[in-house]
Amino acid sequence: MKTLKSRRMPAALQPDIMPVLSAGRHRSPRSGACFMEFASFLAGERWSDHPSCTHAGLAHMARAVNDLTSNEGRSALAPLIPSVIGLTTDDPRLDLIIAVTAASAAIPIASIDRQHALAVGALVCHDALERAGGSGPIDVDTPLREALDAAPEAEAWARRFLDRNVRWRRAEISARQTHVTIAMSVDGVRSACAPFPDERLHALLESTIALCADFVAREQEEASAAAAVASASAQPAEEEPVPTEARRDFTRHM
Repeated sequence: MKTLKSRRMPAALQPDIMPVLSAGRHRSPRSGACFMEFASFLAGERWSDHPSCTHAGLAHMARAVNDLTSNEGRSALAPLIPSVIGLTTDDPRLDLIIAVTAASAAIPIASIDRQHALAVGALVCHDALERAGGSGPIDVDTPLREALDAAPEAEAWARRFLDRNVRWRRAEISARQTHVTIAMSVDGVRSACAPFPDERLHALLESTIALCADFVAREQEEASAAAAVASASAQPAEEEPVPTEARRDFTRHM
């Protein structure tokens, strides 16, 4: 498990103006900032859209949401930026959990051509998550089941595809492949035939941040509990006091 502390940016490195959220990558704060570049700025890290202060899967979603949100709606994302700082872990399952939950949010509202790819991505990531030990107390099964029930044709198509390509289920899935599913999910939410795309993207990112915060908090609690047990085991056992009568008997026989 990683534990990251944010650092305040040295005064000499602070720009004269705060960066403004905009799409894409930027060379410096003066030319604007995407969501994750702004996070690197607030965390006191080197200017980057891939800062170490945030889990890679969550950061990938944040960049996608930032770029697909309209110029008018992007500023509403700014209050979420501080909440991604420090959300990081070495556990590979979090990438898969993000991918499955994001696909589950996108499948019911995405266009049918996107539903097919999303259903394949969700099932492959879910299988990989099960092989990795499951999602623990975080429920990914119910949202996925509800999403596939809402798009039965897409599920049937995806399962036929996977039956013909068994290696897709059995092969190890990389973080890069998982991030493709996350990006497809964000695009599916944005391009759905439903009103208020900016609000849908905002809600997707906000719920994913909450999910990641829950995952990291549980991991830290488990690590603290394990450390406490280890510390207690390392302490020497206290000797039980000898009863007074036993001491007297011992003294009489000296």
